Amino acid sequence: MKILVCISHVPDTTSKINFINGDAEFDSNGVQYVINPNDEFGLTRAIWFQEQQSANVTVVNVGGPDTEPTLRKALAIGANEAIRVNAPATDGFFVAKQLAEVVKNGGYDLVICGKESLDYNGGMVPGMLAGLLNYNFVNSCTELTTEGTSAKVSREIDGGKEIISASLPLVIGGQKGLVEEKDLRIPNMRGIMTARTKVLTVVEPIAASVETKAVKFEKPAPKSAVKLFAADDIDGLINALHNEAKVI
Repeated sequence: MKILVCISHVPDTTSKINFINGDAEFDSNGVQYVINPNDEFGLTRAIWFQEQQSANVTVVNVGGPDTEPTLRKALAIGANEAIRVNAPATDGFFVAKQLAEVVKNGGYDLVICGKESLDYNGGMVPGMLAGLLNYNFVNSCTELTTEGTSAKVSREIDGGKEIISASLPLVIGGQKGLVEEKDLRIPNMRGIMTARTKVLTVVEPIAASVETKAVKFEKPAPKSAVKLFAADDIDGLINALHNEAKVI
């Protein structure tokens, strides 16, 4: 079985976020980047298929040379090879078009994406990718097993979970539950050294229109100071809830 794991290169949650050029562009200076957490769950599950069913695992990213350390980390975790599409990830449709071309050229049986990326939280790419390929698609996956050309998938729904049977080829949008946090792999020295010799292929992007543009970014408003009321000042509390907080 050939598995493609789509990897997003996202800022670490501990990084300080700033914007430049009139708040229209993210400032990457001094920002530490990591594998998107939802993608890391998917990668770890793919490595399980590699170990248990001799699957071949390829990781792919749409981005510039600065994303290669993230791909190398995925190789150190255990992926067999990596592909970088040499283009900035401008919007979800553009990324999906590039990934679809990689899938068509590689003939993958299973494509594992994170259900959304940590930075933009758009959640668009997995579904658009499946639509472009005309592959079966299951989102919000928390469990995944395969047998031959069939897959059994569980996904979160309101109030419970849904168990789905699907045939390969298949695209999934995965999340925590595919594996637990305690099962995530940390690259060891052997993995890091081996990753240096593994193939990282750079391919040029295909022509694809960019359908969206970020006009402006805006940080959440800072939290206001806590206002305290005396225990017997019920009228003041009600007035503040009604006129200031506007919750009643």
